Amino acid sequence: MHRVILIVLVAFQLYSCTGNSQPTEKQKSAKAKIVSDTGKVINRSEAEWKAVLTPEQYYILREKGTDRPFTGKYYLHKEKGMYTCAACGNELFTSDMKFESECGWPSFDKEIAGDKIKKVVDRSHGMVRTEILCARCGSHLGHLFDDGPTLTGQRYCVNSTSIDFKKEGKEEKPEARSKQ
Repeated sequence: MHRVILIVLVAFQLYSCTGNSQPTEKQKSAKAKIVSDTGKVINRSEAEWKAVLTPEQYYILREKGTDRPFTGKYYLHKEKGMYTCAACGNELFTSDMKFESECGWPSFDKEIAGDKIKKVVDRSHGMVRTEILCARCGSHLGHLFDDGPTLTGQRYCVNSTSIDFKKEGKEEKPEARSKQ
């Protein structure tokens, strides 16, 4: 019995340590090439995804893993801007669509128009849910529930690891530079 408890504790420790992985320069460079080619559907082998993503990102985005609740960097995030797919840069949600659901993960009440998210039935773990995937690269984002408190009645429950954030106004417009 003590052996089983020890194994579970060691496994938990190893799992919880994966949250600190940072992308290498090679991964950043490969990811930049993907993001610069917006609009096209991305078909990569799993080996190519492993080369581009951190181990934690690969687990969440490609193996349909889940962030630990209440720990993700975007769970309580309040800045204004755009949430994008962490694998390909596809724009998914705006900060105006985000709300506090107290479920432990970032929650949004709708997605950006234009079929940016694909919805599929997920029958894993003895449940029937709606899984949400990036329509551009097929990466796992989280799940969609019909229990949202806003007018849409929807709650897109998203893993922080599956998204990136572009701060509003971060990109300087050309006409703003010319006035300086």
